Parts: sequence; structure tokens; C-alpha cells
Amino acid sequence: MDENKFSITNDPMLEMFVFETLNLTQQLEEILIKVEKNSSVSPDEINEIFRIMHTIKGSAAMMMFSNISKLAHGVEDVFYYIRENKEVSIDLSDLSDKVLEAVDFIKEEIAKIKEGIKADGEEEKLVEVMKLYLADISGNPSIEIKRESTNKQTYYISQYEIKSEENIHKYSAKVFFESDCQMENIRAYTIVHNLETICKEMFYVPNNLIEDNESEQYIVENGFTLNFSTLNDYKQVKEIIEQEVFIKTLELKEVDEYDEQLNLIATKTEELKNTSKICMSEVVKEEIETSSTKQNIISVNVARLDKLMDMVGEIVITESMVIKNKDLEGLTLHNFNKAAIQLRKLTDELQDIVMTIRMVPISMVFSKMNRIVRDMSKKLRKNVELEIIGEETEVDKNIIDNLSDPIMHLIRNCMDHGIEEQTERIRKGKQQKGKVTLSAQSNSGEVLIKVIDNGKGLDKQRIISKAKENGLLTKDEIELTEREIFGLIFLPGFSTKDEVTEFSGRGVGMDVVKKSIEKVGGVVFVESTIDVGTTINIKIPLTLAIVDGMEISVGNSVYTIPITSIKESFKMNEKDLILDTDDNEMVMVRGKCYPIIRLHKLFEINTQKINIEDGIIVMVEADNKIVCLYADALLGEQQVVVKPLPPYLSRYITKGSGIGGCTILGDGNISLILDITGIINRVM
Repeated sequence: MDENKFSITNDPMLEMFVFETLNLTQQLEEILIKVEKNSSVSPDEINEIFRIMHTIKGSAAMMMFSNISKLAHGVEDVFYYIRENKEVSIDLSDLSDKVLEAVDFIKEEIAKIKEGIKADGEEEKLVEVMKLYLADISGNPSIEIKRESTNKQTYYISQYEIKSEENIHKYSAKVFFESDCQMENIRAYTIVHNLETICKEMFYVPNNLIEDNESEQYIVENGFTLNFSTLNDYKQVKEIIEQEVFIKTLELKEVDEYDEQLNLIATKTEELKNTSKICMSEVVKEEIETSSTKQNIISVNVARLDKLMDMVGEIVITESMVIKNKDLEGLTLHNFNKAAIQLRKLTDELQDIVMTIRMVPISMVFSKMNRIVRDMSKKLRKNVELEIIGEETEVDKNIIDNLSDPIMHLIRNCMDHGIEEQTERIRKGKQQKGKVTLSAQSNSGEVLIKVIDNGKGLDKQRIISKAKENGLLTKDEIELTEREIFGLIFLPGFSTKDEVTEFSGRGVGMDVVKKSIEKVGGVVFVESTIDVGTTINIKIPLTLAIVDGMEISVGNSVYTIPITSIKESFKMNEKDLILDTDDNEMVMVRGKCYPIIRLHKLFEINTQKINIEDGIIVMVEADNKIVCLYADALLGEQQVVVKPLPPYLSRYITKGSGIGGCTILGDGNISLILDITGIINRVM
């Protein structure tokens, strides 16, 4: 990692600013899109937009991101005027365009801050746009919005800001208080407290203001001396010191170096460091104080949740190792077994709670797509609406983070490839307005996400032709099923777009979508009908950390099959074995024929159970394909902690080989977790 690159996780105040501002910009986008869609804006919506911009302006000013603050102030002025002049006529589409452009600028600057890069975007052009717009709707070219403010602006100097600024000022100050004002040490401490919020470092004499009884008399006789460094200019520093009303004389000067003759003692203690990270305006302080007794929701760093999840996983493994310890075999331990059952119950409850904490609604991803549809509708001149279903469905936070880009790309494809031009829709007798639907629903440990459009659908013959041109067909087109044909669009380099546009036609994208979804243990497949539309189905697990698995033995090896993949298991007679023309083994179950995959042959493992009657058949399903796995025996159900394969093995063992990860068993041995999709694709 670059040592010069700052991480916001090292600065809680900056991290909170980034988190809050991103949330506010998302809320603002949703309000603007709703306003534009309804072609009307309510007083409540105007007030909410004004509040959001006011909050962003104040927070950015406090954090000393002046470009964000100035732009937010410009937008705030517009909505202040609209709020105070209810009769003003405005073009909501034009207003949304301008404000969303400002939102994009703020989001870009926040992205820089997250990366530890200086947020130095030039806001002047956008500020001027907002000023001209305000002049236009008011009819007054020289209009100036003035609002009274009783709050004195305070500033927070983060390590990010100090690292990205070289213009640090050093000051030396000496203060004498009014005679007989009493409590000079407390008044000196007040000055220190006021300056802490803007200082990189500070030294003062006497250094022990509160606990040293002699500090008060020392200040009366010698005055209170400070040396400190800050980004603020002389005037700002002087104003902050003079907030203490009983100052008689103040000698403040900017210096190149501190006076070495003074016997100053460093006081940049941990207390100073911590208090400097909690600077906020008096208004914010008051709000926190009045609401602290009511607060029942807190924000937690995801890295801490990941660490907690890892620890719970280790507890699950350790509990299994204790209960299944070989030293206990053959012993009658009634009390131990009772305690073990209680331990298992508590471990399960702990795991469920941690899993629940990590679950977040998928609306975090879905709501962002409103902006994509809105912007592309304008650029492509297509009238398209977005319908969202099941946005309350919850998924693990890590999976959510990996879903945003794939879904965004699928939405862009629906808009560009799927939905026809308005004239073409009218010619086909369709509604002029196209529709894209995003839906999510949970089902037995999985979440099914559908991206549906009512466009022109996929042309199977055209897909096959393009695949032939690019040399992507691996078998005769006659043998391809409909699902396999549609699956060709996920191959690298495949595109049916004849011309390159801003959104597609470059032959990249859908393969990345598939890889991103498979990365979180999901699968994607397509259904489509000409002139009716296309449905892209995404199946993802609720979580990747801990899964319910069925342990099976093959020779001396133990494998784990995810319970969600298992349909049933059964014993089989030799007479029920069917051979096809290529001598592939199959079995008939309830009138349907399914292939049998012998795991000992697949993984080249020695076993004594060669006869089909000696082992067990486990019927599994993945990607809408069903096969029967032949193993030696079922060992039982077990919750397992999914761990990635070690790097030296992952070079040779991929998901395509049928291994999806590994876990530690109760006896300390390793069990490989089977990837059913990989096995089916490898064999079939």
C-alpha cells in the first residue's frame, strides 16, 4: 500500500462525513427523480432538498472542503428562493438536470476523499450555472440570497486535510486576563478547547491547567503562553481566541519557528487527539445531546463486522472440534452432552444474530438504478419507466457490494439493446412507454433477482450467427438448447450491437457481469421471447460465510455439499442402472432420466465401494440442471464455515473443476466444498 495514501478509516470524523454525504446525495437523487416523474414538486420536497443541501454545505465547510460547500450553497440558494416564492414558475426537468449535475460533482469529490486523493475539483462553472438559473427564475440578474446565521462556523482539521495541504501556519500567543476575573486556569483551558478543533499541534504553559492548583497564580503573574500550528489565517485564529470574553491583552503573532527559549511542554496528548476528532457546530452538538437518549441505531464499520463474522466462524469450528473430540469416543457423558446441546443452541443463536446484523436491504442497489434509467431515457430519447419489486429483500453486505455494477450493466443493456425506439414500439402495437422491472425475492437460502424488459427480445438465430463469426461455438448449433444459446451472450467478446455507442457495442461487459455474479457464488441465465421481452435471472446465496452442508465420504476423503443444492438422496439397485449409447450411467426417477456422476472417478480417488448398491445417490440441482452424485456414504448434516482455497492450490483447483472452497471439520481435518455448477459443467 502507498504510504502517502490516506485511509479514511483512520479518521472517524472524515469517515462519518463521507458516509453521511453519500446517503444524502442518494436521498436527493431519489427525490429529484420522483419530482421529475410526477411533474410536480410539493413544499415538503422543496424543504427536504433545501435541508439536504444545507447539511452538505455545513458539513463540507466544517471539514474544509470549500468546493463542495460553495456548490451546495449555490443549490441551497435556488431552493431557498423557490421555497420563499411559491408562485415562481420552474421547469422541473431543467432544474433536475442542473441539480443532478451538482450531485455528480459532489459524488466525484467524495470518491476522491475515499481514495485518499485531494478533493480539488473545480466547482466555479457549476456554481455559475446555479447563479444564472437563480437569476433566470427570479428575473433579477443581480439577485443575492441573504440569510441570517447565529452560529459561528467551526472547522475540523483531519489528517487527510493536513496531509494534502502544505500551507500550515505557526502561531505564538500570550494572553493576560482581566484582573479579579477569577478562575484564570479555567479560562485558559477554554481557549485551548476552542483552538483544539483547528490545530495540528499545540503546546502551552502552564501545561496542567485543571489539576495543578498553582497554574491559576502562574497565569496571573506571567500570562498564558501558547504555540500552535493550523491551516487557519491570522484573523480566524484571533477570532477564536477572543471568544473568551475576559481577555485583557492578546499578543498573537505568526512565526516561522516556535521560540526555543520558552520551556514549553508538549501537550498533544491522546485526549487532544481524540477531542480534535469530535469537532462539530453547536447546533449538531445540541441535536446529539437532545436525541442521545432516543438513539437506537448505530453505524458500524464493515471491517469490524467481517472480523466478527470470522470470529463466529472460528467458534463454530472450535465447538465442533470440542464436541466431536476423539478422546470422548466410547465415554458415557450425560452432563457433557447436555452442556454440548446448550452450547450448540447458543452458538446457533449467536451466528443468527451476527448474520442478521450483516443483512442489508437490496434497495441499496435497486434505488441507484432510478438514476441510470432516467439519464439513459434522456440520452437515448426513449420513454422508459423503472418498476422495483421486493426491494426490502435482505442480503449479506459483502454480496450487496458486488451486485451494484453487474445490475447496473444489465439495466444499461435493457435500455440500449432491449427497449425499442418509440416509433418502432408504436409500429409493433406496443405501449409507447417501455418498462424495465427489477425484482428480488428470497427462497430457501437464495435470493432470486430478475431484470425484466418488455422490449424486442433476443433473436436466437442472430446470436448463433454472431457466435459463429467470433468462433465462440463449442458444439453443433443443433445440439444447443435455448438456454445455452442465450448463455452465449455471456462469453467474452460477444456483442450483437453493430455500432459502438456510449453504452455498448465494444464486445465487453456481459462476461464481466457473469464473473462478478459467480464471484459471490451466484448463477445467471436468460429467458427471452421475440417482441415480448427478456428476463435475466440471477440466483445468489444469502451469505457466503457459513452454510448448511451435507458431509459425504468418498474413499478416505470427506466432501461437503451445500444443503441448498440437494434435492434428495436414496439407495439404488443394480437393476435400476441404465446405460445410454455412449455407456454413460443414468437412473430413472419418477419417469425422468438423470445422469449419474461417480465422484471417485471424477476426483480419481481409491474406494472399495465400486458397486452402485454399496454407496448412496445424492440428487443435486444447479443452474436448472439435475444430476445424481454417487458417493460412499452420507456422514450427516453440519454447519460449515466456508474458507477460500490456499493460493498455492487455487492456481490448480478452480470452480470449473467442481471445488468451491474448503472447511475445517470437527476432528481438525479439511473437507472440500463441492461446487455443483462446476461439476455439472465439467461433466456435461
